[in-house]
Amino acid sequence: MARDCDNTSCTRESCEGCPSKAGGPVDFSAPMNAESRIAHVIGVMSGKGGVGKSSVTALLAVALRRQGYQVGILDADITGPSIPHLFGINDIPGAVGDDMLPAVTETGIKIISVNLLLEDTSSPVIWRGPVLGSVIKQFWSNVIWGELDYLLVDMPPGTGDVPLTLFQSLPLDGVILVSSPQSLVNMVVGKAYGMAAMMGIPVLAVIENFSYIVCPDCGKKLYVFGEGKTEEWAKLHGVPFALKLPMDPAVSAYGDEGKIEVYPGREIEAVISCLR
Repeated sequence: MARDCDNTSCTRESCEGCPSKAGGPVDFSAPMNAESRIAHVIGVMSGKGGVGKSSVTALLAVALRRQGYQVGILDADITGPSIPHLFGINDIPGAVGDDMLPAVTETGIKIISVNLLLEDTSSPVIWRGPVLGSVIKQFWSNVIWGELDYLLVDMPPGTGDVPLTLFQSLPLDGVILVSSPQSLVNMVVGKAYGMAAMMGIPVLAVIENFSYIVCPDCGKKLYVFGEGKTEEWAKLHGVPFALKLPMDPAVSAYGDEGKIEVYPGREIEAVISCLR
């Protein structure tokens, strides 16, 4: 058993490349594709699933594109990819040598997702963490993104191995946290906030999704889950609170039809100012 570092469980073979042996931290960053020029890389993150993180990512990409920005989405939620379905994209990515070309939506948003590579999109992705991490690095290094103003990364929920790979491998300029009104969700989002802080990644904004519904008869806001405390949480942690998004059945309808780009709502545009 090797005893020349603090990790007493490692072997002499596994110590090769250990930070304590090399005299400094290991650089886990993945190189950007040589044919890509990306100005800003923004992660969209949640502490747990089911809060509408992918829908928020899609709507934000649509809003940025409407304002004339060149936008791409890297679907890093490998085991639960939904971005292609929201945009109605089924194209198999093209190839240039060893590199891939992203699929392109009707309005010009570039997308890469594992669901574009599977023969059956309903097949489960049962891969271990290192394989998932490798795929994400390939989506960054082996995809020709071209010129982008913003690359949005739809991150997997939680604070496990794959989000850690993203934080270490991609040059994230910041993350947007997506929450919902329940206090339990805010607790879990706090864990995501803590992870970003530990990794030195700024939190650009927090969004409370599914905040309320609008009565179709009187237009009054109805807080089905009670009035959320996300705004208070954001103030407590010094994080910009972007907005409360309603539960809008139209988002599901347009997304189910693969037509999220023509969803008429524009509430998400308030987030764009947090990205500049």
